[in-house]
Amino acid sequence: MSEEKVLDVHEKPKKSQWLILSLQHLFAMFGATILVPYLTDMPPNVALITSGIGTLAYLLITKGQVPAYIGSSFAFIVPLQTAIAADGMAGAMVGAFLVGVVYGLIALGIKLLGVNWLFYIFPPVVVGPIIMVIGLGLAPTAIDMAMTDLDGNYSSTGILVAGVTLLITIIFSVFFKGFLNIIPILLGIVGGYIFALTQGLVDTSNLKASWANIVESNSVGEFANAFFASPEFVIPFVDYMPHQVINLNLVWIMVPIAAVTIMEHIGDQMVLSKVAHKNFIKRPGLHRSILGDGVATMIASSFGGPPNTTYGENIGVLAITRVFSVFVIAGAAILAIMFGFSEMITVLIESIPKQVMGGVSILLFGIIASSGLRMLIDNQVDLGMKRNLIVSSAILVIGVGGAFIQVTSDIQITSMALSAIAGIVLHLVLPGKELASGNGRMFHSVEDINEGGN
Repeated sequence: MSEEKVLDVHEKPKKSQWLILSLQHLFAMFGATILVPYLTDMPPNVALITSGIGTLAYLLITKGQVPAYIGSSFAFIVPLQTAIAADGMAGAMVGAFLVGVVYGLIALGIKLLGVNWLFYIFPPVVVGPIIMVIGLGLAPTAIDMAMTDLDGNYSSTGILVAGVTLLITIIFSVFFKGFLNIIPILLGIVGGYIFALTQGLVDTSNLKASWANIVESNSVGEFANAFFASPEFVIPFVDYMPHQVINLNLVWIMVPIAAVTIMEHIGDQMVLSKVAHKNFIKRPGLHRSILGDGVATMIASSFGGPPNTTYGENIGVLAITRVFSVFVIAGAAILAIMFGFSEMITVLIESIPKQVMGGVSILLFGIIASSGLRMLIDNQVDLGMKRNLIVSSAILVIGVGGAFIQVTSDIQITSMALSAIAGIVLHLVLPGKELASGNGRMFHSVEDINEGGN
């Protein structure tokens, strides 16, 4: 692969290429962005709109220096499902907003104190198993979507569709090169959708009705009503009635997960810095990029969208295409907003069978769990040492086993939050903290980047 940049961070693409490059980038993010709202019964068009607005806010906060697209975070799927069940959509969005506030506080702490204190509290032996808990905790959801019909009954046809979808995703991920290798999720969903059509699992009635309304439009007003969707925005501090005391249960459900996504963000920034040959940790600064993530999450939650985060897919597209232009990223964000207001796009997304999403989810959730394991391996964390074994074992069993603490009748510390808290506490109280980071590669990465220049 050539290391020569096609477009650098601040270079504008040619007008004839701009739209195509932005569409290409959006498509790489599309599959993952709509999966989170699909699994949490949130409006997918709102997720698209808020990811676009969040990306533009991120670019503004980072002074247009970091080519990153912001989208729905997988880490919050289970917390969102729990929070929505407990306090409704508006209540869950209040919890998501608080996550963004935590991002802002962490950004302030990094600005004042540097970054090493974060690694002291969240070493690989803590973060790796927590990421594994996120993936493994979602596994039953993927299998249920793949194996059952709309009534929750066992479905051999559903398993076939999920299997074909999974196979298509794997084939494009393993055997194809270039851009097709970067969008296996999207291609898997498209291929699975087409196969599901042949199996009679796709309800096309709403698609046909939407298309008929567009074709039969006799005026600009009728066309606009048929083509444009009216997103189901949820305004948390209005719909949740802010005069009430915020349910502390939302804090325990949502906020602890911010620790994991912040560490993922730091890892993404390190890799992105190496790929782009820029020092994003130093300039515009890690505090700005984390603040950008936080503001994007607060914006998303203010309209009923899932918490946002930077994407690994974003780095993959940049590495393959060598197009680092923030103008291309901004174009993708604007297109996402436009797609979110499209009635046809919304209806098309809603028509995707759950078995198709179950097929891609099997791979995606497994990758999440495997990435936690990879963190332990890459940092050469020695699980032969008792303290490391104890910390990681406690996190895994508490998180995957579904342990929780019922503080009051209204406040519950969920398994994912409890596993994170237990891991942090055990790490801080057990002797031998220097063993928690393995070979210290996470620390060295920060030092190496800080020593480099732009």
